[in-house]
Amino acid sequence: MSYILGIESSCDETAAAVVRSGEQLVSNVVASQFATHQPYGGVVPELASREHLRAIVPVVRQALAEAQQTYESVDALAVTQGPGLTGSLLVGISYAKALSYALGKPLVAVNHLEGHIHAVLLEERQKGNHVVNFPVLALVVSGGHTHLYLAEQRGSAWVYQNIGHTRDDAAGEAFDKVAKLLGLGYPGGPVIDRLSAHGRPSAVKFSIAQIKHPDRNDPNKPSTGLPRFDFSYSGIKTAVLRHVETHGMKPAIAARQAALRGITKPKLEDYLANCDRETLDLVSSFQRSVVQDLVSKTLAAARDYNVETLFVTGGVAANNELRQQFELQAAKAGLPVYFPTRPLSTDNAAMIAAAAYPKFLAKDFAAMDFSAESGMSLR
Repeated sequence: MSYILGIESSCDETAAAVVRSGEQLVSNVVASQFATHQPYGGVVPELASREHLRAIVPVVRQALAEAQQTYESVDALAVTQGPGLTGSLLVGISYAKALSYALGKPLVAVNHLEGHIHAVLLEERQKGNHVVNFPVLALVVSGGHTHLYLAEQRGSAWVYQNIGHTRDDAAGEAFDKVAKLLGLGYPGGPVIDRLSAHGRPSAVKFSIAQIKHPDRNDPNKPSTGLPRFDFSYSGIKTAVLRHVETHGMKPAIAARQAALRGITKPKLEDYLANCDRETLDLVSSFQRSVVQDLVSKTLAAARDYNVETLFVTGGVAANNELRQQFELQAAKAGLPVYFPTRPLSTDNAAMIAAAAYPKFLAKDFAAMDFSAESGMSLR
């Protein structure tokens, strides 16, 4: 039995967790910065770093207490190295390094994106499912990322090939920006998800950009012969803005912002009371278009690469319509599809501790001079 203490501080959640042998979640503590960033309609990097400094010690202590462990009893430490906000990452890394040095414990540096993939594995292993058929195609979709990874296992380690990514806005970023544009507050993704059920998804026609890999159009670049499945969501975000402008929706948006500003924690009925039919239809149509694009491109990639299993993970994986459509379409294609639970979909430290376990077994420990990598890629 090996206990790993994971620390996650890549964006605006300070998190710590203890995971046993890479497959049993013992504790999972997340301190949200929602109230800090809500007035600004998005994450302010400087404020995020300060909040991490305030929260990291009590969060780690609580995770250890809930796991009935101590600093001395855990076998290793794991921390997010990147990608993420540099200042936020450095808070977690500095604290993890200090603990590792003081306790004489090994430290494992983890890629945040790999953590999201291992959140699915952690979920399945807790259910007793230890069999994963390869190759695996993983869609990591969140506020900062929309990536498709082809994954294989070599020994205890996983290796990844990126076969698609967003060229501009990530899907979750588009959700948040559209919600802010419509006066629905921050974070906007969960609000849009709940409101979409009350609108008509076919009311507004949106088209999603169909992107070809540049090698196909450039005779000076030799083609790899491998298909890519890239995403783009800046166009649909702009289309929503144009719809707002051409349909005279700005006065209603201003009134909604004023009404919701006076409510500390708006509930669904508060949003519905301040949304007209046109807004509900627009929100529902926007979500349907993004979900269809994510599902169709992922399943097309699964066919072209002959994958055996689908993983869908990241904050947007908590979206109800996305889950329903993936389950429906994957079943038609005869592919098993797995998601993390909603608490493990958003940023958390349990996924970091779980992803660290194979590296712990291989003694792949971080040197003490490693640092944050805000643009870290996954291989």
